[in-house]
Amino acid sequence: MSSCDVPGLMPLADAINKMQDTLCNVCEAITLPLSSALGYTLNQDIISQQNVPPFNNSAMDGYALHCDDLIDCSVMHPISLIEVGKSFAGAPFEGSIQRGQCIRIMTGAMIPDALNCVVMQEQVTVDGETITFVNAPKLHNNLRFTGEDISVGQTVLSKGHKLTPRDIPLLASLGFSELPVYRQLKVAVMSSGDELRPLGSKLEQGEIYDSNRYSIIGLLSRINVEVIDFGIIKDDYSEIKAALIKADQQADVVITSGGVSVGDADFIKQVLNEIGEIGFWKLAIKPGKPFAFGKLQNSVFFGLPGNPVSAIVTLYQLAVPAMAKMSGEAVKAPLRLNAVCIDTLRKAPGRTDFQRGNYSVNEQGQLIVTTTGNQGSGVFSSMSQSNCFIVLEQDRGNIAKGETVEIEPYSQLMD
Repeated sequence: MSSCDVPGLMPLADAINKMQDTLCNVCEAITLPLSSALGYTLNQDIISQQNVPPFNNSAMDGYALHCDDLIDCSVMHPISLIEVGKSFAGAPFEGSIQRGQCIRIMTGAMIPDALNCVVMQEQVTVDGETITFVNAPKLHNNLRFTGEDISVGQTVLSKGHKLTPRDIPLLASLGFSELPVYRQLKVAVMSSGDELRPLGSKLEQGEIYDSNRYSIIGLLSRINVEVIDFGIIKDDYSEIKAALIKADQQADVVITSGGVSVGDADFIKQVLNEIGEIGFWKLAIKPGKPFAFGKLQNSVFFGLPGNPVSAIVTLYQLAVPAMAKMSGEAVKAPLRLNAVCIDTLRKAPGRTDFQRGNYSVNEQGQLIVTTTGNQGSGVFSSMSQSNCFIVLEQDRGNIAKGETVEIEPYSQLMD
């Protein structure tokens, strides 16, 4: 039986495609100061209004000259030029210059149009204003030209790009004090379960701490969304309905943890059928089979499983890319690499399996991966100790030691 034939389970690729096809950007355009725009998504292309660098300048501390003056220069035939001035960053040389002359120049300083190369200071001998050279430089040696990095009219960053720390100095160098971006996505988060207790409280028999909400909110803090924390909701139909209605009124996305399986006390599916609609329920993925996707009146609903590993895997693999689409961000496929597995792995065909592993490079320069041990959906230590997912295809069975597998290194969201 293939994975697509597993009764009631939607293949992972189909679920991702369905969400990407049905969702759209819901965030309005706003303008933010450059200093506040980190992590936001651009709502239009950024077009440079100036050249970078804005003028021809030196890439070295040294002496600017016309290279033809040294065309016959060599160790056996050194040539001397007369220094007639200096050019510093912010204080360019403003005099006239003739052939047989040179100027002292600093890194980043403007070079006069009459000159076409720079010889670094370590390669000359200085005697007052007499500068002696022993090598014939190449044309344009150590020069940086106007617009060499960025030219006027060039698209610097594209619409849908999420601003990173690498982008901010670039945009500052181009003089952008404000940026057109999309507002933050508003995400309501709640946990469902009578067994859950807040941190700091005393646990009675059968009770556990609500850890999922902390991991969900922690990961969401990395994607620059506005989180609305609804806390713990009891396994009560009326309370769940009231919480979902209130969350729908305040947020673009509603994320629940727990209450999406088939237990007698799992009311979320019942409520969702009443006040919204279900897109799909139960996927061919491990861990995380009871993942739910649907829509409320004003928001999109993601129902994460209650088991800790299942919750974080489905949030990372399914909900985060969907929320990126809703934020106007250009969604990119995750980086996946081939690695040699140095352990045996157990897997039954039928579901895409995201096992937790540690990848590294061995002495031969080969990418290898090891398992972090117990892969149970309630064993979060296997996640904490890992640095990648070992992504095992739906129809694949057990993995023998030495087989090649596909790994997905954790992005900055999980590091």
